[in-house]
Amino acid sequence: MSSAHTSPLDLQMIENAVGPYQQGQASPQERGAIYQELLGFVPPRIRSRFAVTGALDPNMLDLQEAARTHAMYPSCFDQKTVQLMIFGMLLMDMNDAATTHGVAARRAGASWEEIQAVISMCYLFRGLPAANRGADIVAELIKRENAFITPQS
Repeated sequence: MSSAHTSPLDLQMIENAVGPYQQGQASPQERGAIYQELLGFVPPRIRSRFAVTGALDPNMLDLQEAARTHAMYPSCFDQKTVQLMIFGMLLMDMNDAATTHGVAARRAGASWEEIQAVISMCYLFRGLPAANRGADIVAELIKRENAFITPQS
């Protein structure tokens, strides 16, 4: 996993600059629970959005999270399919968030073969850069998953 997903976030500095997270809405921990379930962590960009928008425009944060939940959890697709589609969309755009959705796809049960099939489809329309980036993401995911495996004593 890249350092962008694990770098420390100075929430106190954000609060000092923009003010405190507004009371009367779901707490950052409550909001983060769905990300924690999906990814196993809350990405720093999401935590930043919670802190900044939660302080400056809590109604917008509510709207953003409602739209995200509505779009990310359609009744017609299971989460594995959703995450594989999002992974492919982001890979086509060469967006670094493709890695995060690769994590989510794996946590939702996607096999390496399914992830490679998405990468191969992206190759057809985005070329070798998508194939190379996709393979690099798979390597990152393998490294991340192996970091959580502890050797037997």
